[in-house]
Amino acid sequence: MTAASRESWTQGDRAMRATGETQRAGCTGFRNSGPTRREAIRAGALAMTGLAMPDLFRGRAMASGLTAMGPGFGRAKSCLLIFMWGGPSQLDTWDPKPDAPAQIRGQFGTIATKVPGVRISEHFPRLAAQTHRLAIIRSMTHDDPAHLSSAHRLLTGHLAPRPYSDAAPPSPQDWPHLGSIVAKLHPTRGSLPSAVTMPWTVAHPAAPGGRAPGQNAGWLGKAFDPLAIEGDPNVAGFEVGGMTLPAGVSLDRMTSRRGLLEEIGSSGLEGRGPGAWSGYQGRALDSLVSAEARGAFQIEREDPKLRDTYGRNIHGQCLMLGRRLIEAGVPLVTVNWHNDGQNFWDTHGDNFNQLKNRLMPPADQGFSALLDDMDGRGLLDETLVVWVGEFGRTPKTTLGGSGREHWPRCYSAVMAGGGVRGGQVYGSSDRWAAFPASNPVSPDDLGATMLHALGINPAQEVMDAVGRPLRINNGIPVTALFA
Repeated sequence: MTAASRESWTQGDRAMRATGETQRAGCTGFRNSGPTRREAIRAGALAMTGLAMPDLFRGRAMASGLTAMGPGFGRAKSCLLIFMWGGPSQLDTWDPKPDAPAQIRGQFGTIATKVPGVRISEHFPRLAAQTHRLAIIRSMTHDDPAHLSSAHRLLTGHLAPRPYSDAAPPSPQDWPHLGSIVAKLHPTRGSLPSAVTMPWTVAHPAAPGGRAPGQNAGWLGKAFDPLAIEGDPNVAGFEVGGMTLPAGVSLDRMTSRRGLLEEIGSSGLEGRGPGAWSGYQGRALDSLVSAEARGAFQIEREDPKLRDTYGRNIHGQCLMLGRRLIEAGVPLVTVNWHNDGQNFWDTHGDNFNQLKNRLMPPADQGFSALLDDMDGRGLLDETLVVWVGEFGRTPKTTLGGSGREHWPRCYSAVMAGGGVRGGQVYGSSDRWAAFPASNPVSPDDLGATMLHALGINPAQEVMDAVGRPLRINNGIPVTALFA
């Protein structure tokens, strides 16, 4: 983060406090102190059960078969989650308010889409032509304005062990990432991983906790961590770390080593470490010797002209690599907005220039190309694509009308494929996109919808390390999204 962007962050927080928006949003900036008494009581109660009491009874009903799974269950074979880290502004992307006062509507105009009556930001021209494939959710909502704990909730479907906090880094007590749940309940056969995350583990340099929790398997155990790919697929000679043979080691020699490992394991001489580690190590070695696995990551095999359509940038090429992995059989791929050395989508200052010039063009091009490419290959109907951030931005602009602060109360998400009915807007926001006006959807519900599409009952329970049955997700699938 540059000195200018860090100062912009600080000024944004000051402006938010000065205007009283901080109190309204529940945001107190990055807190190094512990949670409030109210937060501690709430977090403690949820930690004991893993869910609130209404969810408990609802979950038991679903688990016992009293609630029908509804349309769309198991329609998708895979899911590609596009995580727009930082919090995109709903008003300046998917939910514009052209009739609102200037301090609310901002500087952008709107554009007609392929769906009559639906308008989105003028800076999503390619996606405006894709709305017949999209379900735009305009009623996403929660109450946590902190990046780190909100990311945990979005990626796991559970409150973070320390909610409302940007000071708590990842821990073994985190709830498992959705990809880890898929790896546990729907493991792949062969050498490909069940879940992949790229191109980095999201973090925020201005957050005391640094990396966001909820990006690995947490209490489920490291054997179920998503495979983390770091680096830029747009760089010539891009290689995935750990997917190439060591120098001086031939394929035959590595195969021999794999056989030796199996012999040691079967003889009981492998030591007393966790049994899951042996399986994890074996899968890693399988990937090294598997042409299928190594080939799935080799993006240079793609037609250069097709790569151009995604955009010759890290985001576009990650989306293309995600498509390659899904085509090869990986059930859940997460593409995080990359480490851009700036504020990601966290536009406290210079919101409109940052969106128009830096953020929205590659997002528009990459997402649109992904939809066309997957549809042309027959993959879209069996792949759920989800575009979402951890929260939105304040309706009222700050810093003289140039910035927007954190706002979890109302924001937008987009789904396509996997049985989702395109050409629809689900839910609505009020006249300023400040609060949901109809059909609110929580991050838990979004995660439950993803699991539902993959054929996993969100109310299912798995055992933790001490034998407690814990529900894998706290949400309710939004089955109305499906055809």
